[in-house]
Amino acid sequence: MKRKNLLFLITIFLVLSFSILGQRHDRVSEAIEKIPDKEFLVYKFPIRENIAPPVVRTAEKALEEADSLGADFILIHMDTYGGMVDAADRLRTMVIQSPIPVIVFIDINAASAGALISIAADRIYMRPGANIGAATVVDQTGEEAPDKYQSYMRSMMRSTAEAKNRDPNIAQAMVDPFIEIEGVIEAGKVLTFTASEAMRWGFCEGIAENTEEVLKHAGMEKFTIIEQRLAFIDRFINFLISPLVSGILIMLILGGLYFEFQTPGVGFPLLVSVTAAILYFAPLYVEGIAQHWEIALFIVGIILIGVEIFALPGFGVAGVLGILMMIVGLALAMVEVDGLDFTGVPAREILTAFLIVIIAFFVSLTTSFYISQKLFSTSRFGELALDTVQETKSGYSSVNPVMTTLTGQTGIATTMLRPSGKIEIDDEIYDATALTGFIDKCDKVKVVKYETSQVFVVKV
Repeated sequence: MKRKNLLFLITIFLVLSFSILGQRHDRVSEAIEKIPDKEFLVYKFPIRENIAPPVVRTAEKALEEADSLGADFILIHMDTYGGMVDAADRLRTMVIQSPIPVIVFIDINAASAGALISIAADRIYMRPGANIGAATVVDQTGEEAPDKYQSYMRSMMRSTAEAKNRDPNIAQAMVDPFIEIEGVIEAGKVLTFTASEAMRWGFCEGIAENTEEVLKHAGMEKFTIIEQRLAFIDRFINFLISPLVSGILIMLILGGLYFEFQTPGVGFPLLVSVTAAILYFAPLYVEGIAQHWEIALFIVGIILIGVEIFALPGFGVAGVLGILMMIVGLALAMVEVDGLDFTGVPAREILTAFLIVIIAFFVSLTTSFYISQKLFSTSRFGELALDTVQETKSGYSSVNPVMTTLTGQTGIATTMLRPSGKIEIDDEIYDATALTGFIDKCDKVKVVKYETSQVFVVKV
């Protein structure tokens, strides 16, 4: 009898233990039950665009402002088809680590990156007809990305679901079509829930038509909603740091430099390039993403290319090094790192930054070549280039008659000739080239020939 009673008590204990462990830690209910008659302050901000750096910046400002206002809850009004994985990872980390409970209201779509961020919230509510899931990683063409990216997304979905005591297998099935869960999803399909299905399987706490209904479903009788209002400067910075605009600015920087190096003096192309560089680096620097050394790397790269073009013959080490430094400076300016410490920075984020810069670099140079040919090889833009022919029969000549009389004369090297330099003959300075070897300064030289508009000398 005692043995049966002992087994009965153990069974009851295990049932209660599993019941307690199975309950999800609900910060929303805890906060409401603490002061049930309180008028709660809810800070609301939207995610209604592709998940990218501007959205991350908006969310960071929202969480900071909610904290400064002493908000009791944060409400994210979600309607997105997804976006960049690295940006989504930063957002879901902010949501998980937020000291203020976060509620997500899915207004029609929370696909891909949107699903990841939603699962990170304390509670999820959905509008009738809304969907959550389809988190397979795809590239810019819509094709599935390689498995290493899928693996990273699967891991994030699992860990996020576990952090919020949701079923990690269901979360992973939103990425992996090979997972089969009886009664939920067949193998070969990527999981997407409707509102009612999400409620059934613990990925939605209620169905509501608007944010007011969401808060009432959450148990709040009295509440005040403060909506995020971005200043013009914030909207402008968000516009500048979007990947598309960043790529266009890089194209303007490189295109301006190309045309500036092709023309004498300082002109409009340089102004375009400098303006684009300021618009590219300034918001990233203000936000603490771009650092001094990255900007310096970019500037030194430009200087090396200029030295290669104007001071050194051909195109060699300085030019290649300059191009590499420009690419590295532009790319790393997009990535938030601590000096040269890349710990914790997703490899995909760095790869994406370099991909944007390289594509913009290629498109800019290709477009510049095409435009320069069109501008200077058609009569439509003939006024931009000199097309007058100076013919010999009209008295034009590239040969200086005085230079032809120097052959056989002797003089002094006024600079070292290695092989080019300057010589002095009868108190006149001429450019000259050593025919063989190097000639030291002050050595006596003799002009042996004059051809192709050059004076050739040998050491006497």
